[in-house]
Amino acid sequence: MASVQQNGQRYGITEPISLGGPTELDVVKTRELEKYLQDVGLYESKEEAVRREEVLGRLDQIVKTWIKTISRAKGLNDQLLHEANAEIFTFGSYRLGVHGPGADIDTLCVGPRHATREGDFFGELQRMLSEMPEVTELHPVPDAHVPLMGFKLNGVSIDLLYAQLPLWVIPKDLDISQDSILQNADEQTVRSLNGCRVTDQILRLVPNIENFRTTLRCMRFWAKRRGVYSNVSGFLGGINWALLVARICQLYPNALPNMLASRFFRVYTQWRWPNPVLLCSMDEGSLGLQVWDPRRNPKDRLHMMPIITPAYPCMNSSYNVSASTLRIMTGEFQRGKDICEAMEANKADWDTLFEPFAFFEAYKNYLQIDISAANVDDLRKWKGWVESRLRQLTLKIERHTYDMLQCHPHPHDFQDASRPLHCSYFMGLQRKQGVPAAEGEPFDIRRTVEEFKHTVNGYMLWIPGMEISVSHIKRRSLPSFVFPGGVRPSHASKGTWDSKRRAEHRVSSTASAATTTTATTTNEASSESKAGSNSPGDEKKRKRGDDETLADQLRNSKHVAVPVPAENGEGGSPDPSVGSICSSPMKDSCTNGKSDPINTDPQENVVVFNKEDAPESHPIEKIATPQAPTSEETEELEGSFDFGNQVTATANIPPFEATTSNGSPLFSNEALEELEVLPMRQPEVTHRAPVQQRKPIIKLNFTSLGKTNGK
Repeated sequence: MASVQQNGQRYGITEPISLGGPTELDVVKTRELEKYLQDVGLYESKEEAVRREEVLGRLDQIVKTWIKTISRAKGLNDQLLHEANAEIFTFGSYRLGVHGPGADIDTLCVGPRHATREGDFFGELQRMLSEMPEVTELHPVPDAHVPLMGFKLNGVSIDLLYAQLPLWVIPKDLDISQDSILQNADEQTVRSLNGCRVTDQILRLVPNIENFRTTLRCMRFWAKRRGVYSNVSGFLGGINWALLVARICQLYPNALPNMLASRFFRVYTQWRWPNPVLLCSMDEGSLGLQVWDPRRNPKDRLHMMPIITPAYPCMNSSYNVSASTLRIMTGEFQRGKDICEAMEANKADWDTLFEPFAFFEAYKNYLQIDISAANVDDLRKWKGWVESRLRQLTLKIERHTYDMLQCHPHPHDFQDASRPLHCSYFMGLQRKQGVPAAEGEPFDIRRTVEEFKHTVNGYMLWIPGMEISVSHIKRRSLPSFVFPGGVRPSHASKGTWDSKRRAEHRVSSTASAATTTTATTTNEASSESKAGSNSPGDEKKRKRGDDETLADQLRNSKHVAVPVPAENGEGGSPDPSVGSICSSPMKDSCTNGKSDPINTDPQENVVVFNKEDAPESHPIEKIATPQAPTSEETEELEGSFDFGNQVTATANIPPFEATTSNGSPLFSNEALEELEVLPMRQPEVTHRAPVQQRKPIIKLNFTSLGKTNGK
C-alpha cells in the first residue's frame, strides 16, 4: 500500500484545513464531552476489559489446539507438526479501541494451507467449540459473503472469521498489513483479511489516536441516537463512521474532540457527494485485484456516497447507501452543524446534539414488515435473510416511483413480548420535498411490495413456518410495542430541537402557502377577464379537453385519494412539501375493514373510501408457501439519483486530488473536485410529455397483493 505523505503536520491526500491548536474553551468542552460519554455508559470497566483479554487468550489456545489436531490427522511430518500454528487477530471497534460494554469482538483466525475452511474450520473447529461447556450460542454462517462463526465464549460475544494462507507454517510474528499476504489467496480469504488490514491502516493514518477514538465514540453514539447507524439498512456502519472521522482528524490534525465533532458536521454538510472520501492515495497493486475505480467499473459510478477503504484492494465501504438514506444522513449532518453552532453561542448543549430521533412521530404513513417462524433457530435465520433484503424494498420503491416517494427505514427490529416468534420492521414514507402534489394524487406500490415478497420467499433455506407480511399503517395505529416500555405517549414530544424546527417550518410553510394562494387568486382573476373574449367554440374545445383528461385519470386510477398532509422536519424528519398519501383498501374493506386477495388486475379493485371510513392498517396477504426458490439473485437495484440539493464545497475545504500510487489522476479528465455528476438514467415517464402535463395519478395503496399459494 502506498504510504501516506507526511510533511510536518501533513496527513492524507490534501493539505489540512487548519493547523490551529485548541483554545481554553476547547479544552473545557472536550472534558465535558468525555464526561458525557462516560456518564452514558460508553466505556467498559477495567474488570470487563481484563475479562475480554482472558477470553481472547482462551480463543488463541483453542485454535492452536485445533491446528495441531488437524495437522496430526492429515499425516504431516514431525517438523511441520511441531511448527503447526494458527494466529488470532482482532479488528473492528475492539481493535480501534472504541468498543463499549457488552460489545462483541471481531476476530480473525489465520491458518495454513492444509487447514481448509469448509472441512476443518466449519468442520473440526466447529465440532470442538460445540463440545465446550464455556461456548454457547454457536451459530456458523458458512454461506455468508464473509463466512464466520458467531458464539459466546465465557459470556463474551465473538465473531470469528477464517483466512487460509498458502503457507505450510504461519509465523508467530505474521504481518498481515503487507500486500504480499494476499498473493494466491482465495476471494473469501481476501475479504476476511480486509477488516484487519483496514483497521490497522486507519490507526496509522490519523495524527492523534486518542483524539480520534474519543471523536469516533462521539459520532458512533450520535449516529445510533439519530437512527443512521446501520450498514444493512442503507446507512453507515462502524467502519464507515471510522473512515469519516479519520478524514476529519487529518484535516484538523491539532484539534481536540470538541472541535473535531463540530468540524465533522461542517465538512460533511458541504461535501459534494458522490466525490469519494479518501484517507490516502489508492494503490492499484500488482496482484490484479479489483479496486474501486469509476473509470473502469460502471457499477462504481452508481455509488452515491463512496467512502473508500485505505488498504489494498481499495473498496467502497458504503455501497448500500441509497438516495433516501443519503438524503436522511445529509439532513442529519445539517442538524448537527446547526446545533454545534448553537453550542458555540451557549444556546444548546451535548444533550441537544444527542437527542434521539423520534422516528414514530416523524411520519404519518409507515410500512410494517412482519416476519415469523416456527422456532427460535428458524426465526434467527429468517430474520437475517429478511434484513439483508429490506434495502431492496427501499430501492424498488424509489425506482418504481421515480424517486417521488421516499423511504426512511428504521435500523432496528421490534418484537412483541406476547409473540416471541414474530419480529417487525418499519419504514417511514413521505413525498419527495419540493414536488407539488394535488389533492388525490396517490402512489401505488402494491406490485413493488409483491415483487419484494416474492424475492424474499425465494430464500434457498426456506422451510414451512417462515412467513412475511407487509402492511400500510398510519401513525395513530402503530403497535404499542414500538414505544419505550410498551406505552404509547399521550402527546408528541415538545421542547426538543427537532420539535422546535418542525414548528418553525410549519409557520414558514403556512406563510408561503398564503403567498402562493394570493398570487394564484390574482392570476385566476386575470385569466377570467381574458376568458370573456374567447369564442364559444374555444370554450367547448377546452371543456372537452378537460373532460378527456379527467376521464383518462379515472380510467387509469379508478380511485380517489384520501389526503394526508405532508409532514415536515429537519435532519431526517419528513419534508415540508404539500402532498397527499392515499391508502385504498379492497372492495370489502370499505364496509368491514377487512382485505381480500385482489384479482389479476389490481387496478380494477381499487375502491374509494373516505378518510373517516379508512381502516387503520391494510394488511397484505401473508405468504406461507413461497414460490420455488431460484438460484439467481435479484439484480442489484440502483435508485434514481438526485444531486440537485447538494451544497457546493466552500473555499475552506481543499480540493480533492484523487491519485493512484504512481501519481496519475484517478479520473482522467480533471481533478476530483471538478468531477461532474455522471449522467443518470432518465425514467421512462419523463419521455411522456402529454402524460406529465396531465399529472397522472401515481397510487399509494397498501392493500392485499394478489392471491397466494394455498391461501
